[in-house]
Amino acid sequence: MESRTATAPPRRPWTLRATCLPPPVTTARADPHPFAWLDGAARRRADAGLARRTVPRSVDDDLLDLAGNDYLGLLRHPDVVGAAADAARTWGAGAGGSRLVTGDTDLHQELERELAAFYGTESALVFSSGYTANLAMVTALGAADRDDAPLVVCDRYNHASLIDATRLAKASGARVALFDHADPARAAEALVPARGRALVLSDTVFSVDGDLTDAAALALVARRHGAALLLDDAHGLGVVGPGGRGTLTAAGLRGADDVAVSVTLSKSLGAQGGAVLGPRRVIRHLVETARTFVFDTGLAPAAAGAALAALRVLGAEPERADAVRDRARRLSEGLRERGLDASRPDAAVVSVRAPSPEAALEWRAACLAEGVRVGCFRPPSVPDGGSRLRLTARATLGAADVDRVLSVVGATRPR
Repeated sequence: MESRTATAPPRRPWTLRATCLPPPVTTARADPHPFAWLDGAARRRADAGLARRTVPRSVDDDLLDLAGNDYLGLLRHPDVVGAAADAARTWGAGAGGSRLVTGDTDLHQELERELAAFYGTESALVFSSGYTANLAMVTALGAADRDDAPLVVCDRYNHASLIDATRLAKASGARVALFDHADPARAAEALVPARGRALVLSDTVFSVDGDLTDAAALALVARRHGAALLLDDAHGLGVVGPGGRGTLTAAGLRGADDVAVSVTLSKSLGAQGGAVLGPRRVIRHLVETARTFVFDTGLAPAAAGAALAALRVLGAEPERADAVRDRARRLSEGLRERGLDASRPDAAVVSVRAPSPEAALEWRAACLAEGVRVGCFRPPSVPDGGSRLRLTARATLGAADVDRVLSVVGATRPR
């Protein structure tokens, strides 16, 4: 007797038929090339002082660097560089695939265990960058689930990766509300209309001016409304809290089961990559649903090895965190004594206001000509539209280095 079990017809290979293509546009244009508009856009950016160029640095330049994010001076630490080389020799130059396929190694999992222990969380998950870690954390936890549209409440000055992640969450059905910068009371107001799930999203140390949000107050606000707190501690790891153990420890949130935190491995740890840390069920959800984990190639073993070695150096030498905060304070005080509008740092970042984007570029170039490399932030990188020089302190800066920076920045100021 024949089986009556229904069988699906064989699937046809996917093809793009010529009939699916739209007809060509025939509207007359001054220049018919589809990329011609880019030239005009580039001219407008240049006229506004917003053109950007990549400039390779020399391996042997003698510049005093206050533009990078090597806060603890571990970028060239022999233990860190040696661990990177050993990992590459052992595991190869790259991960070789996504971590769910072939890209996971014992080294990745060892790094995750030690990061979680350092932060006091149940678990951790390593990504190929801090940017992809933030995209994963927000989109996976902020995604709409059936009829449940979560509310994502976001600080207006959050990093671009958090803003982009929030936009993606909104595109998938989440509701979004912004609150005034570092203002827990405004965050509470934004949470009032929350129905069902809600997330409060903030940087800890903001990358433009180096100011620190009140994470403890945000946690209290979130708990009163039954919301989860998601923090980006990219500039806090290695700098904030006792021994550089981050904002969770500093704010009394170590071990909290309603908080998740992202970090980068490319700043204080001198390597590359990012991670999300938090409750075990949060990390499980990211492993199973976060697109920047599922579909991305795993972090290169050399970067994982370097980050693990740097974390161990920090654990053995916690005084590095105190040192970088001290250097940032000295820079800020010295700049303000010279009449400059410098921020008062809570971590390693010190910013100095410039009168315009063009003036900021010229000021940076003048500092570089005097042997001091500083950062330059212009719109759209600065949410308030004000251009700045940005100086990043480093634990290994000596007193003479600080004096030299203050002298150069003060002498080259726009007139």
